[in-house]
Amino acid sequence: MIRHTFILGIILAVYYYYSVEYFENRSKSQLLQSIEFPSYNPLEKHAPKLASNSYLDVKYPKGARQQIGKENATLVMLCRNSELEGALKSMRSLEDRFNRHYKYPWVFLNEVPFSDEFIEKTTLMASGKVYHELIPEEDWEAPKFINETKLQESLDSSHHIIYGSYRSYRNMCHFNSGYFYRQKRLLDYEWYFRVEPDVEYMCDFQYDPFELLRTTNKMYGFIVTFLEYENTIPTLWPTVESFMKENPDLIHPNNSLDFITTHENSLNSYIDLIPSSSDYNLCHFWSNFEIANLNFFRSEAYGRYFDYLDKSGGFYYERWGDAPVHTIGLSILLDKNQIHHFEDIGYYHAPYLSCPGSGEVRASKRCICEPRTSEKIKKPIDVDVYSCLPRWWKYGGGKRFLNEIDYIR
Repeated sequence: MIRHTFILGIILAVYYYYSVEYFENRSKSQLLQSIEFPSYNPLEKHAPKLASNSYLDVKYPKGARQQIGKENATLVMLCRNSELEGALKSMRSLEDRFNRHYKYPWVFLNEVPFSDEFIEKTTLMASGKVYHELIPEEDWEAPKFINETKLQESLDSSHHIIYGSYRSYRNMCHFNSGYFYRQKRLLDYEWYFRVEPDVEYMCDFQYDPFELLRTTNKMYGFIVTFLEYENTIPTLWPTVESFMKENPDLIHPNNSLDFITTHENSLNSYIDLIPSSSDYNLCHFWSNFEIANLNFFRSEAYGRYFDYLDKSGGFYYERWGDAPVHTIGLSILLDKNQIHHFEDIGYYHAPYLSCPGSGEVRASKRCICEPRTSEKIKKPIDVDVYSCLPRWWKYGGGKRFLNEIDYIR
């Protein structure tokens, strides 16, 4: 009897040890995806009321988080723990308008570990699998060749520049320009959809944008394009000109260089553009929305382009944004016909709004494009005098027609 009790004790101890180790080694998000929450039917007689900290059972069928979309793609958000509410707002909008029909996975990136609350709430908001990744310090902080004294002097003297005095903002722009696509988790994917906290998608997608880009031989898709603040990038264009002079073999013969170097004001209702001290007209794709093939950023051409810019120090001695860096890279290295304007995806990111111009398209895609009076937004930026969209129609990939896409299928 004592012997049997002793053996049973050993078995229970081993079971307990490996059970604890198993659960400790599983991530919070993995656990949340496998947990079965208490079910609750409010119509059932005498059903017990759930406590205020309980969850309703959403009753997903088995394998409900398995991807439905056909493409090797993911939704990506660089986000802080403090931006949780904004992240959930963006997720809810994109899930409702698009992803609940496709269940593409989400990848969250942060330079510090995500909190349990962030992991729990974003996992429950997503329809597909969710990954929470920690950015390696060497990918986030300034490169070792950056002179810290010179960097601090630049930060101290840049209070007049938007976000100019924030080191973290320069880290973010540097990361989004040359390191996001190198993250280990993203190496598994071919396509990515960049999502920001506190954005809203104004229309039903009614199709898979990843599939559209692939089947039409596109590499990059944007919604909004307008002018950059020149005081954030005073030496960016001279650096690009030096790069082009030293690497003529990388410049695509069917590039969209004219899109970013022409200056006539007839495309802007004859209102003069913001003055620029260089040939660069400051037009850029607003990169807080972009859907792109990661192989473009992984290419030798873009790698050499980014490294050239990086070594100049402009990301830290000035405040180069990832939007003009991406745009210039795309404009000189890629066939202009491989860049797509998503004119039918309504999008809002303060302080700008973009929406389809066609009333029939707005109705069929259930768009909500009301003015944002709190931000004094009375109309979409697409036809604003400082929009670069008419310039893209003339010098870039041209203007597509909305009826090229079947919205009824």
